Amino acid sequence: MILLMFVLSRLPSGWWYKQVLKLRKIRVQRSLIFLSITFKYIPHLKPSMDIGGQAVIEGVMMRNRKHFAVAVRLPSGKIRVKKENSRHFPAIFEWYFIRGVVGLGYALIDGLNALLWSSNQQLAKEEKISSSEISVTLLFSFVAAIVLFVIVPFFSARYLAGDGFLFNALDGLFRFVIVIGYMVAISFMDDVKRLFQYHGAEHKAIYCYENKQMLTVNNVRQFSRFHPRCGTSFIFLVLIVSIILFSFIPGVWWVKLVGRIAAMPLIAGIAYELIKLSSTFQSNILVKMLIQPGLWLQRITTKEPTDDQLEVGIAALKAVLPKESF
Repeated sequence: MILLMFVLSRLPSGWWYKQVLKLRKIRVQRSLIFLSITFKYIPHLKPSMDIGGQAVIEGVMMRNRKHFAVAVRLPSGKIRVKKENSRHFPAIFEWYFIRGVVGLGYALIDGLNALLWSSNQQLAKEEKISSSEISVTLLFSFVAAIVLFVIVPFFSARYLAGDGFLFNALDGLFRFVIVIGYMVAISFMDDVKRLFQYHGAEHKAIYCYENKQMLTVNNVRQFSRFHPRCGTSFIFLVLIVSIILFSFIPGVWWVKLVGRIAAMPLIAGIAYELIKLSSTFQSNILVKMLIQPGLWLQRITTKEPTDDQLEVGIAALKAVLPKESF
């Protein structure tokens, strides 16, 4: 692609070069949405707090029980904020282990809307990504996640170990290595680095709010970008729980494989409850040990934000808070 752009830029007319740049910009937006869906968004919920959030394309989404708001930095340099009502699931789903799965599903819908809207703010009217395109991206993302994080480690471990304890150990090890490797690999992409900077801005803004300080850039800047209830910690818990549960799935190889895919909602539900428990007993030494690996992983998934990015995080947070809160 770079070579093609270099050749086209040498043509007498700049029209072709502009077309390539435009297509690249659209492709980047769709790639970031794909990365956000497969890796970041689904687990990114802070269940024990009134406020949770996620990074979006050139912005931040904040969410409480009633509303969610998206703030983005426009190409013009201005900040645009969109606020909508959050979706709620019926009380019948408020059972342990079920509420986490259902709640994440509802939050996913809000998050997809936020991702689509934030992405389209960076594109011209004729370039905007449609709902059908985001649906295809979502489907592809889920399939890619299953293949990369379940099927690949499963068959790799089966090829090397066959069955038994060693198979389960290698399956878990390969899954862990693939997830961490994926995080590290995408962190070198310039556009993803900006996404991770907005992730850091989200954490800092929420930390400032939790500590009851005025939401100003100077105040927000001093807080850590590492948050114990981040979705990255959720990912670590999902990995640990999956290693344990998958080892108890009996049967021939195809039963074990199907069982791993079918067990994902249960794993998510258990990890949700562990995150919720950790927020209640976060001063406990065992809980600190449980969440510490997630904080280490945030060195990959968050970057220090600029003041401009902190302004966006603050704008999103203020939009879902009562005015007297800040």
